[in-house]
Amino acid sequence: MNQKKIFITKTNGKQEEFDINKVAYSLKKVGASDKSIRDVLDHLEKQVHNGMSTHDIYRLAFSLLHKQEQAPALRYSMRRSIMDLGPSGFPFEKFLGEVFKKKGFSILTDQVVKGRCVEHEVDVVAYNDEKLIMAEVKFHNELGVKSDLKVALYVKARMDDLKHAVFTYGGKERKLDEGWLITNTKFSAPAIQYAECEGLKMIGWNYPLGAGLETMIEKSDLHPLTVLTTLSQGHKKQLMDAGTVLCGSVRHDTSLLKPLGLSDAEIQSVVDETKLLCPVE
Repeated sequence: MNQKKIFITKTNGKQEEFDINKVAYSLKKVGASDKSIRDVLDHLEKQVHNGMSTHDIYRLAFSLLHKQEQAPALRYSMRRSIMDLGPSGFPFEKFLGEVFKKKGFSILTDQVVKGRCVEHEVDVVAYNDEKLIMAEVKFHNELGVKSDLKVALYVKARMDDLKHAVFTYGGKERKLDEGWLITNTKFSAPAIQYAECEGLKMIGWNYPLGAGLETMIEKSDLHPLTVLTTLSQGHKKQLMDAGTVLCGSVRHDTSLLKPLGLSDAEIQSVVDETKLLCPVE
């Protein structure tokens, strides 16, 4: 790449030097072919400029990769799409609820439940005939932020209190089988060490290895609404505020798009993109 340094704008507004090797590593990690990686990097070298946002760089790389390889493009977009469910954690919790539903669970969100000692606000309650799960969900708006040891300690204490209580879900009295900590980013090394020692189940990006959040989502065949590039950030927020979090929802019910003020041609473009990005939902 040109030897002249280029500084780009991160989501938090800070500037950092653009490193094309980071893009190459990300593309390789999601399974893009060597040819696709070279093509994407060649285009980025010509188009990245000072002040360009990391989000715009991602969208450009995604668009270029998607024209060549759809499966790696979806994997490449997933982490950013999950991040775009913010800034609040509520759409992420709702999306996780849909993932649990796909696994055969009934779901309740934002519940206040009584433990042995005190009441607790529980982000996601998932239950079926065999299992009752309660999950604390930690959503971060920046990729580099990790859930640390303090969070793991706090969640473990809450789940210990809840495990001594009796609940009524699915028409029967039952005890808590599993307490989970779920985050959209990563965990610190001390948090992982503590959780593995104490038996706290944690789900995050690339953790546990081969069974992390990205694997859980990929196996569900569900994709967040934010994966779509034919909708603006404002349109996505409007849909999420109304409770729509799945890419496939707007294909099955195009009336959800009417309040956005889109033309019939624009709505068709959105629907066409859902058929490419989330055809099985």
